[in-house]
Amino acid sequence: MEIELRFYATLVKYAEKNKIPQFSTVELEEGLTLASFLEKFGILREHVRIAMVNGKRAELDQVLRDGDRVGLFPPVGGG
Repeated sequence: MEIELRFYATLVKYAEKNKIPQFSTVELEEGLTLASFLEKFGILREHVRIAMVNGKRAELDQVLRDGDRVGLFPPVGGG
């Protein structure tokens, strides 16, 4: 299946680590959940504050489908 990925802010380091562009399309095996997707790409769960699938907030047990658009956002800090 083909998934469109979007890494934002500090999560761009994971795209670079996996040698893929910040905004890219990747081929993945069927049946991956969002949690297994994070594991596959070596993304620590605590580094992801919000995960979006097709523009809607997603839980880690959501199964990804062909054509999904996944956006990952880190926690935001500041002061």
